[in-house]
Amino acid sequence: MHRYVWTLLLVSIICVGLTWAADKRSPPPSFDNIQLGGVFFSDVNEAIRGDRPSLSSLRSVPSTSVAPAALEPNGAAAASSGWANLVSPVSLEDEIKRVRLRFDTEITTPGAFNGGGYQNARRDLSILATLFAVISQYNGDVRWKDEAGAARDLLARTALNCKAGSTQVYNEAKLRKSDLQDLVSGTGLANRDAEPQNDWSMIVDRSPLMEYLEGLLNALQDISNSESAIKSNAETIRRQSELIAMIGQVLVQSGMDEADDDDYKKLSDAMTSAAKSVATGIERGDFGSVREGVGAVSQACDVCHEQFR
Repeated sequence: MHRYVWTLLLVSIICVGLTWAADKRSPPPSFDNIQLGGVFFSDVNEAIRGDRPSLSSLRSVPSTSVAPAALEPNGAAAASSGWANLVSPVSLEDEIKRVRLRFDTEITTPGAFNGGGYQNARRDLSILATLFAVISQYNGDVRWKDEAGAARDLLARTALNCKAGSTQVYNEAKLRKSDLQDLVSGTGLANRDAEPQNDWSMIVDRSPLMEYLEGLLNALQDISNSESAIKSNAETIRRQSELIAMIGQVLVQSGMDEADDDDYKKLSDAMTSAAKSVATGIERGDFGSVREGVGAVSQACDVCHEQFR
């Protein structure tokens, strides 16, 4: 009898303890549908577009690995998708704006133009035509792509005429100055007629490309001679190296001088590879690799100048 009473008393104490603990817990929160309507889906099917994937379909998805050849364009293969592996849309846009501003300063008066300004105008128009030619084949989103072919043809034609100075050529160059202003400002070109493909023999000569390339390399050497200089000029170094890589592949496009010479192609490809290593070094923060890459670019240029004039 005593055992029964003690058992009953123990059960009562436990029940009272559990009730007291439950009373100490906070009550569960309550939410209304209005509060949660914009946060959670009411049905999981609403969160899925189309049919749900099955396990078998997921297992059958093919590999998306990229073939090594697609990552290392060579010669004519750089056209179309390959340009995006050499130069970024930002570098293209920034360089067009930079060269265009320099070109504007050269179109002042007929006297200054005819007295030698036409030579600088020819260089800058040739480079701008080259940049727009690359944009016209660029595999990806890049500014002015819809009008790149028309800009390429207009600028290349005037560059060709700038081999000599005259009032007529000066007036034509002034029209290109106005066209570039309209293009950069977003107004667009009045005439968008263009050849369907790049004809590099009609776009640029090797001489202005070499002058431009020399300027890029000299500037690159000046801002990469120490770790502190590289850190301070990282974005400029990246752009300069990308542009050098791009020019290296322009030089071996069909229609360019010596583009069918195997030794010339090897030297141009070596310069392109070295320039790409500079850009990679910037991305990785590997300053030693940047300096080595700049040196390799310079060496490839020197060897090429010794063999080809």
